[in-house]
Amino acid sequence: MSEPGTFTVITGSMFSGKSEELIRLIRRSLYAKKKVQVFKSALDDRWDTTSVITHTGVQLEAVAVKNTEELRKLLKPDTHIIGIEEVQFFDEKIVPLCEELVQKGKSVIAAGLDQDFRAKPFGVMPILLALADEVIKLRAICMKCGKVASRTQRIINGRAAKWDDPIILIGAAETYEARCRKCHEIGVHGRK
Repeated sequence: MSEPGTFTVITGSMFSGKSEELIRLIRRSLYAKKKVQVFKSALDDRWDTTSVITHTGVQLEAVAVKNTEELRKLLKPDTHIIGIEEVQFFDEKIVPLCEELVQKGKSVIAAGLDQDFRAKPFGVMPILLALADEVIKLRAICMKCGKVASRTQRIINGRAAKWDDPIILIGAAETYEARCRKCHEIGVHGRK
């Protein structure tokens, strides 16, 4: 049996550099001539379905998949490193798949939001963070006061989203801002 691989989770708010860090780690593996596959959730169609693209335009080729089973079917046996972008959008089956890949000697690097716009744990992220060998928690700069930000503020029609708004709303700078704890808010009809 081969030695186990490693499991790294990159997390933080929007605009904290998660995609940039994923791209950096994947490129480092490519320089080392490792066989790499990168996947992203098909829900994230903000810019391109064949690339991971940062808010600053840096990109890396990726395959958009609808769910964990589709990702599993596309995995090649000789792949060393598996990158997963927007992992918070994946179903619960992503957890045992990541564990299985690591046990088979693969290295998995997953990037995703740790909190939704309400500042609550996002999807499978709490479990992935607990199982990771390494967690890279990135923070942004609050777009309101300039302090360190760890939260994602959703803005709809110029106002803070309400508590009961849908959890998933794909968007970028037109819909989201990085905010610190003090400046993060939930809309008037919501609750904290």
